[in-house]
Amino acid sequence: MSDMAAKGTPAPVQEKPTLKTIARITGLAVATVSRALADAPDLRADTKALVRRVADELGYVPNRAGLRLRTGRTQVISLVMSTEHDMMNNTARLISSLAGAMRGTTFHLNVSYYFPGEDPLKPIRHIVEMGLADAVIFNQTQPADPRVAWLMERRFPFATHGRTLWASRHAWADFDNMAFGAIAVRRLARFGRRRVAVVAPPLNQNYAQDIVAGVSQAAAETGIEVRVLSDTSSDRPSGEVQATVARALPDGVDGLVCASTSSAMASVAALEAHGMRLGQGIDLVAKEAIPFLSLFRREIIAIEEDVGRAGAVLARAAIRAIREPEAPPLQDLETPQDDQDLTKGPT
Repeated sequence: MSDMAAKGTPAPVQEKPTLKTIARITGLAVATVSRALADAPDLRADTKALVRRVADELGYVPNRAGLRLRTGRTQVISLVMSTEHDMMNNTARLISSLAGAMRGTTFHLNVSYYFPGEDPLKPIRHIVEMGLADAVIFNQTQPADPRVAWLMERRFPFATHGRTLWASRHAWADFDNMAFGAIAVRRLARFGRRRVAVVAPPLNQNYAQDIVAGVSQAAAETGIEVRVLSDTSSDRPSGEVQATVARALPDGVDGLVCASTSSAMASVAALEAHGMRLGQGIDLVAKEAIPFLSLFRREIIAIEEDVGRAGAVLARAAIRAIREPEAPPLQDLETPQDDQDLTKGPT
Protein backbone atom coordinates (compact mmCIF):
# COMPACT_ATOMS: atom_id res chain seq x y z
CA MET A 1 0.00 0.00 0.00
CA SER A 2 1.39 3.45 -0.90
CA ASP A 3 2.02 6.12 1.71
CA MET A 4 -0.76 8.20 0.17
CA ALA A 5 -3.26 5.36 0.42
CA ALA A 6 -2.10 4.51 3.93
CA LYS A 7 -2.72 8.09 5.02
CA GLY A 8 -6.17 8.05 3.43
CA THR A 9 -5.19 10.37 0.61
CA PRO A 10 -7.07 9.56 -2.61
CA ALA A 11 -4.98 8.03 -5.39
CA PRO A 12 -4.47 10.29 -8.40
CA VAL A 13 -7.26 10.09 -10.96
CA GLN A 14 -6.08 8.22 -14.05
CA GLU A 15 -5.64 10.55 -17.00
CA LYS A 16 -8.44 10.36 -19.54
CA PRO A 17 -7.13 8.57 -22.65
CA THR A 18 -6.76 10.73 -25.74
CA LEU A 19 -5.65 10.28 -29.33
CA LYS A 20 -2.11 11.12 -28.16
CA THR A 21 -2.30 8.30 -25.58
CA ILE A 22 -3.26 5.78 -28.26
CA ALA A 23 -0.59 7.15 -30.60
CA ARG A 24 2.11 6.76 -27.93
CA ILE A 25 1.15 3.15 -27.20
CA THR A 26 0.79 2.07 -30.84
CA GLY A 27 3.74 4.05 -32.17
CA LEU A 28 1.53 5.64 -34.80
CA ALA A 29 1.01 9.29 -35.64
CA VAL A 30 -1.94 11.06 -34.02
CA ALA A 31 -3.39 11.74 -37.48
CA THR A 32 -3.18 8.03 -38.33
CA VAL A 33 -4.91 7.10 -35.07
CA SER A 34 -7.67 9.60 -35.80
CA ARG A 35 -8.18 8.26 -39.31
CA ALA A 36 -8.13 4.66 -38.08
CA LEU A 37 -10.90 5.40 -35.57
CA ALA A 38 -12.84 7.04 -38.40
CA ASP A 39 -12.43 3.80 -40.43
CA ALA A 40 -10.52 5.51 -43.25
CA PRO A 41 -10.79 3.17 -46.27
CA ASP A 42 -7.16 3.67 -47.37
CA LEU A 43 -5.66 2.41 -44.08
CA ARG A 44 -4.68 -1.22 -43.65
CA ALA A 45 -7.16 -3.41 -41.79
CA ASP A 46 -4.53 -4.55 -39.25
CA THR A 47 -3.65 -0.93 -38.45
CA LYS A 48 -7.29 -0.09 -37.79
CA ALA A 49 -7.73 -3.24 -35.72
CA LEU A 50 -4.69 -2.36 -33.58
CA VAL A 51 -5.93 1.17 -32.94
CA ARG A 52 -9.43 0.00 -32.04
CA ARG A 53 -8.09 -2.70 -29.72
CA VAL A 54 -5.91 -0.24 -27.83
CA ALA A 55 -8.76 2.31 -27.72
CA ASP A 56 -11.09 -0.31 -26.25
CA GLU A 57 -8.54 -1.41 -23.68
CA LEU A 58 -8.01 2.17 -22.58
CA GLY A 59 -11.72 2.94 -22.53
CA TYR A 60 -11.23 5.74 -25.02
CA VAL A 61 -14.40 7.73 -25.78
CA PRO A 62 -14.13 10.28 -28.59
CA ASN A 63 -15.10 13.85 -27.91
CA ARG A 64 -18.06 14.29 -30.25
CA ALA A 65 -17.65 18.03 -30.56
CA GLY A 66 -13.96 17.69 -31.37
CA LEU A 67 -14.63 14.83 -33.78
CA ARG A 68 -17.15 16.91 -35.66
CA LEU A 69 -14.69 19.81 -35.91
CA ARG A 70 -11.93 17.54 -37.25
CA THR A 71 -13.93 15.34 -39.62
CA GLY A 72 -17.31 17.00 -40.11
CA ARG A 73 -18.94 13.81 -38.74
CA THR A 74 -20.42 12.71 -35.44
CA GLN A 75 -20.17 8.93 -36.03
CA VAL A 76 -23.81 8.77 -34.85
CA ILE A 77 -26.80 7.35 -36.71
CA SER A 78 -30.21 8.32 -35.34
CA LEU A 79 -33.27 6.06 -35.38
CA VAL A 80 -36.37 8.26 -35.25
CA MET A 81 -39.60 6.62 -34.07
CA SER A 82 -43.03 7.48 -32.74
CA THR A 83 -43.73 6.99 -29.02
CA GLU A 84 -47.11 5.46 -29.87
CA HIS A 85 -45.48 2.20 -31.00
CA ASP A 86 -46.62 -0.84 -29.03
CA MET A 87 -43.58 -2.84 -27.85
CA MET A 88 -45.43 -6.01 -28.93
CA ASN A 89 -44.68 -4.99 -32.50
CA ASN A 90 -41.28 -4.98 -34.19
CA THR A 91 -39.80 -1.92 -32.45
CA ALA A 92 -37.60 -3.74 -29.96
CA ARG A 93 -36.39 -6.19 -32.60
CA LEU A 94 -35.53 -3.35 -34.99
CA ILE A 95 -33.52 -1.45 -32.36
CA SER A 96 -31.66 -4.61 -31.36
CA SER A 97 -30.75 -5.54 -34.94
CA LEU A 98 -29.62 -2.01 -35.81
CA ALA A 99 -27.38 -1.84 -32.74
CA GLY A 100 -25.98 -5.29 -33.49
CA ALA A 101 -25.20 -4.40 -37.09
CA MET A 102 -23.30 -1.27 -35.99
CA ARG A 103 -21.24 -3.19 -33.47
CA GLY A 104 -17.65 -3.27 -34.62
CA THR A 105 -18.09 -0.17 -36.78
CA THR A 106 -17.19 3.40 -35.84
CA PHE A 107 -20.87 4.34 -35.67
CA HIS A 108 -23.16 4.50 -32.67
CA LEU A 109 -26.96 4.24 -32.61
CA ASN A 110 -29.02 6.99 -31.02
CA VAL A 111 -32.83 6.76 -30.68
CA SER A 112 -34.94 9.91 -31.08
CA TYR A 113 -38.71 10.17 -30.95
CA TYR A 114 -41.80 12.22 -31.57
CA PHE A 115 -45.16 12.17 -29.80
CA PRO A 116 -48.60 11.40 -31.27
CA GLY A 117 -49.96 14.49 -32.97
CA GLU A 118 -46.52 16.00 -33.52
CA ASP A 119 -45.02 16.59 -36.94
CA PRO A 120 -42.76 13.54 -37.57
CA LEU A 121 -40.41 15.82 -39.51
CA LYS A 122 -39.71 17.86 -36.35
CA PRO A 123 -37.07 15.55 -34.76
CA ILE A 124 -35.40 14.92 -38.13
CA ARG A 125 -35.16 18.64 -38.83
CA HIS A 126 -33.64 19.14 -35.36
CA ILE A 127 -31.07 16.38 -35.89
CA VAL A 128 -30.01 17.69 -39.30
CA GLU A 129 -29.95 21.39 -38.48
CA MET A 130 -28.10 20.87 -35.18
CA GLY A 131 -25.63 18.40 -36.70
CA LEU A 132 -26.46 15.69 -34.17
CA ALA A 133 -26.02 12.68 -36.48
CA ASP A 134 -24.51 11.68 -39.81
CA ALA A 135 -27.65 9.84 -40.97
CA VAL A 136 -31.19 9.06 -39.87
CA ILE A 137 -33.34 5.94 -40.10
CA PHE A 138 -37.11 5.99 -39.69
CA ASN A 139 -40.25 3.95 -40.38
CA GLN A 140 -44.03 4.40 -40.78
CA THR A 141 -43.39 5.79 -44.25
CA GLN A 142 -46.11 7.42 -46.33
CA PRO A 143 -46.18 7.20 -50.14
CA ALA A 144 -45.20 10.87 -50.57
CA ASP A 145 -43.43 11.10 -47.22
CA PRO A 146 -42.51 14.72 -46.34
CA ARG A 147 -39.46 13.50 -44.38
CA VAL A 148 -38.06 11.74 -47.43
CA ALA A 149 -38.69 14.76 -49.66
CA TRP A 150 -37.01 17.10 -47.13
CA LEU A 151 -33.95 14.87 -46.68
CA MET A 152 -33.49 14.24 -50.41
CA GLU A 153 -33.65 17.97 -51.11
CA ARG A 154 -30.83 18.49 -48.60
CA ARG A 155 -28.89 15.42 -49.71
CA PHE A 156 -28.67 14.24 -46.11
CA PRO A 157 -27.99 10.49 -45.67
CA PHE A 158 -30.98 8.39 -44.57
CA ALA A 159 -32.64 5.00 -44.88
CA THR A 160 -36.28 4.03 -44.38
CA HIS A 161 -37.97 0.93 -43.00
CA GLY A 162 -40.62 0.91 -45.70
CA ARG A 163 -40.83 2.28 -49.23
CA THR A 164 -42.16 5.52 -50.74
CA LEU A 165 -43.06 6.82 -54.19
CA TRP A 166 -39.37 7.72 -54.51
CA ALA A 167 -38.09 4.27 -53.53
CA SER A 168 -35.76 4.10 -56.53
CA ARG A 169 -33.88 7.14 -55.24
CA HIS A 170 -33.18 6.30 -51.60
CA ALA A 171 -32.08 3.48 -49.28
CA TRP A 172 -34.73 1.25 -47.72
CA ALA A 173 -35.56 -2.18 -46.36
CA ASP A 174 -39.10 -3.47 -46.58
CA PHE A 175 -41.37 -6.48 -46.26
CA ASP A 176 -43.57 -7.26 -49.26
CA ASN A 177 -46.87 -6.46 -47.59
CA MET A 178 -48.83 -6.80 -50.81
CA ALA A 179 -47.64 -10.41 -51.01
CA PHE A 180 -48.51 -10.89 -47.32
CA GLY A 181 -52.07 -9.64 -47.85
CA ALA A 182 -52.60 -11.86 -50.89
CA ILE A 183 -51.12 -14.94 -49.18
CA ALA A 184 -53.29 -14.37 -46.11
CA VAL A 185 -56.53 -14.30 -48.11
CA ARG A 186 -55.53 -17.28 -50.25
CA ARG A 187 -54.79 -19.33 -47.14
CA LEU A 188 -58.15 -18.44 -45.65
CA ALA A 189 -59.79 -19.39 -48.94
CA ARG A 190 -58.15 -22.81 -48.73
CA PHE A 191 -59.79 -23.24 -45.35
CA GLY A 192 -63.17 -22.43 -46.88
CA ARG A 193 -63.53 -18.94 -45.42
CA ARG A 194 -65.75 -16.58 -47.38
CA ARG A 195 -66.08 -13.33 -45.39
CA VAL A 196 -62.81 -11.82 -44.17
CA ALA A 197 -62.19 -8.78 -41.95
CA VAL A 198 -58.81 -7.04 -42.09
CA VAL A 199 -57.12 -5.16 -39.23
CA ALA A 200 -54.70 -3.07 -41.28
CA PRO A 201 -52.11 -0.46 -40.26
CA PRO A 202 -53.08 3.24 -40.49
CA LEU A 203 -54.18 3.68 -44.09
CA ASN A 204 -52.02 6.76 -44.74
CA GLN A 205 -48.93 4.56 -44.46
CA ASN A 206 -47.39 2.91 -47.47
CA TYR A 207 -47.36 -0.63 -46.12
CA ALA A 208 -51.03 -0.41 -45.14
CA GLN A 209 -51.93 0.48 -48.73
CA ASP A 210 -49.84 -2.47 -49.91
CA ILE A 211 -51.70 -4.86 -47.58
CA VAL A 212 -55.07 -3.55 -48.78
CA ALA A 213 -53.97 -3.96 -52.41
CA GLY A 214 -52.85 -7.53 -51.70
CA VAL A 215 -56.02 -8.65 -49.93
CA SER A 216 -58.16 -6.98 -52.60
CA GLN A 217 -56.26 -8.73 -55.39
CA ALA A 218 -56.61 -12.15 -53.73
CA ALA A 219 -60.27 -11.50 -52.92
CA ALA A 220 -60.99 -10.88 -56.60
CA GLU A 221 -59.14 -14.10 -57.51
CA THR A 222 -60.90 -16.30 -54.94
CA GLY A 223 -64.34 -14.70 -54.79
CA ILE A 224 -63.97 -13.99 -51.06
CA GLU A 225 -65.60 -10.92 -49.54
CA VAL A 226 -63.00 -8.76 -47.80
CA ARG A 227 -63.65 -5.76 -45.57
CA VAL A 228 -60.98 -3.51 -44.05
CA LEU A 229 -62.08 -2.44 -40.57
CA SER A 230 -61.92 1.33 -40.85
CA ASP A 231 -62.72 2.08 -37.18
CA THR A 232 -59.33 0.89 -35.94
CA SER A 233 -55.82 -0.09 -37.05
CA SER A 234 -53.16 -2.60 -36.03
CA ASP A 235 -51.30 0.23 -34.26
CA ARG A 236 -54.21 1.12 -31.99
CA PRO A 237 -54.59 0.00 -28.35
CA SER A 238 -55.68 -3.62 -27.94
CA GLY A 239 -58.97 -2.69 -26.28
CA GLU A 240 -59.99 -0.60 -29.28
CA VAL A 241 -59.08 -3.38 -31.73
CA GLN A 242 -60.97 -5.94 -29.66
CA ALA A 243 -64.11 -3.77 -29.59
CA THR A 244 -64.00 -3.12 -33.34
CA VAL A 245 -63.54 -6.80 -34.19
CA ALA A 246 -66.34 -7.73 -31.78
CA ARG A 247 -68.71 -5.40 -33.65
CA ALA A 248 -67.76 -6.99 -36.99
CA LEU A 249 -68.18 -10.65 -35.98
CA PRO A 250 -72.01 -10.75 -36.03
CA ASP A 251 -71.88 -9.85 -39.75
CA GLY A 252 -70.79 -13.39 -40.56
CA VAL A 253 -67.02 -12.87 -40.43
CA ASP A 254 -65.28 -16.24 -40.65
CA GLY A 255 -61.72 -15.08 -41.38
CA LEU A 256 -59.41 -12.39 -40.01
CA VAL A 257 -56.18 -10.85 -41.30
CA CYS A 258 -54.10 -8.91 -38.74
CA ALA A 259 -51.01 -6.83 -39.49
CA SER A 260 -49.43 -7.12 -36.02
CA THR A 261 -49.04 -9.46 -33.07
CA SER A 262 -50.98 -7.23 -30.67
CA SER A 263 -53.94 -6.81 -33.04
CA ALA A 264 -54.04 -10.59 -33.58
CA MET A 265 -54.20 -11.22 -29.83
CA ALA A 266 -56.93 -8.61 -29.42
CA SER A 267 -58.89 -10.19 -32.27
CA VAL A 268 -58.64 -13.62 -30.65
CA ALA A 269 -59.94 -12.13 -27.40
CA ALA A 270 -62.90 -10.66 -29.29
CA LEU A 271 -63.88 -13.87 -31.06
CA GLU A 272 -63.48 -16.01 -27.95
CA ALA A 273 -65.64 -13.59 -25.97
CA HIS A 274 -68.18 -14.06 -28.76
CA GLY A 275 -68.18 -17.82 -28.10
CA MET A 276 -66.07 -18.67 -31.16
CA ARG A 277 -62.89 -20.75 -31.40
CA LEU A 278 -60.06 -20.58 -33.92
CA GLY A 279 -60.14 -23.45 -36.38
CA GLN A 280 -63.83 -24.02 -35.69
CA GLY A 281 -65.71 -21.85 -38.17
CA ILE A 282 -63.18 -19.05 -38.15
CA ASP A 283 -59.44 -18.67 -38.87
CA LEU A 284 -56.90 -15.89 -38.43
CA VAL A 285 -53.74 -15.02 -40.37
CA ALA A 286 -51.29 -12.59 -38.78
CA LYS A 287 -47.87 -11.10 -39.37
CA GLU A 288 -45.29 -11.29 -36.59
CA ALA A 289 -41.67 -10.24 -36.07
CA ILE A 290 -40.87 -12.74 -33.30
CA PRO A 291 -42.26 -16.33 -33.20
CA PHE A 292 -44.87 -15.92 -30.51
CA LEU A 293 -48.41 -16.27 -31.80
CA SER A 294 -48.27 -20.06 -32.14
CA LEU A 295 -47.45 -20.19 -28.42
CA PHE A 296 -50.45 -17.99 -27.67
CA ARG A 297 -52.88 -19.96 -29.87
CA ARG A 298 -51.44 -22.76 -32.01
CA GLU A 299 -54.31 -22.38 -34.51
CA ILE A 300 -53.14 -18.91 -35.60
CA ILE A 301 -51.65 -18.91 -39.11
CA ALA A 302 -48.53 -16.79 -38.59
CA ILE A 303 -46.36 -15.30 -41.34
CA GLU A 304 -42.99 -14.12 -40.09
CA GLU A 305 -41.41 -10.79 -41.00
CA ASP A 306 -37.65 -10.87 -40.45
CA VAL A 307 -37.14 -7.48 -38.81
CA GLY A 308 -33.62 -8.53 -37.83
CA ARG A 309 -32.76 -8.76 -41.51
CA ALA A 310 -34.30 -5.32 -42.12
CA GLY A 311 -32.32 -3.76 -39.26
CA ALA A 312 -29.04 -5.18 -40.53
CA VAL A 313 -29.73 -3.86 -44.04
CA LEU A 314 -30.77 -0.44 -42.77
CA ALA A 315 -27.59 -0.06 -40.72
CA ARG A 316 -25.45 -0.96 -43.74
CA ALA A 317 -27.56 1.28 -45.98
CA ALA A 318 -27.15 4.30 -43.70
CA ILE A 319 -23.39 3.77 -43.44
CA ARG A 320 -23.09 3.45 -47.24
CA ALA A 321 -25.13 6.64 -47.70
CA ILE A 322 -22.69 8.45 -45.38
CA ARG A 323 -19.46 7.09 -46.84
CA GLU A 324 -20.45 6.71 -50.50
CA PRO A 325 -23.07 9.37 -51.24
CA GLU A 326 -22.77 8.83 -54.99
CA ALA A 327 -23.12 5.02 -54.81
CA PRO A 328 -26.48 3.35 -55.59
CA PRO A 329 -28.62 3.21 -52.43
CA LEU A 330 -28.79 -0.14 -50.65
CA GLN A 331 -32.30 -1.65 -50.89
CA ASP A 332 -33.80 -4.93 -49.72
CA LEU A 333 -37.25 -6.48 -50.17
CA GLU A 334 -38.20 -9.53 -48.11
CA THR A 335 -40.91 -11.46 -49.93
CA PRO A 336 -42.91 -14.17 -48.13
CA GLN A 337 -44.00 -17.26 -50.03
CA ASP A 338 -46.94 -19.50 -49.26
CA ASP A 339 -44.45 -21.86 -47.61
CA GLN A 340 -42.95 -18.80 -45.82
CA ASP A 341 -39.61 -19.11 -47.60
CA LEU A 342 -37.94 -15.77 -48.30
CA THR A 343 -36.50 -14.62 -51.61
CA LYS A 344 -34.39 -11.78 -52.93
CA GLY A 345 -31.54 -10.46 -50.82
CA PRO A 346 -29.89 -7.07 -50.56
CA THR A 347 -28.94 -5.36 -53.81
